[in-house]
Amino acid sequence: MTEATDLATAAGSEDPRVGLRAVAALRKLLERLEAVQVRNARVQGWSWQEIADELGVTRQAVHKKHGRR
Repeated sequence: MTEATDLATAAGSEDPRVGLRAVAALRKLLERLEAVQVRNARVQGWSWQEIADELGVTRQAVHKKHGRR
């Protein structure tokens, strides 16, 4: 299994300690994945608006979060 699959399974645990830790780890993983894909899109010439549209956020939000990296 992959890290993401293991974490998703743990997030459904009936033990809140296990579930909450898994949710926190998934959040960190998601942030890393988003940063990688935004950087990939920018390298390929995507505009901030195109990235924002795919993420379902505003252009300003995505630029503020990733524009200085």
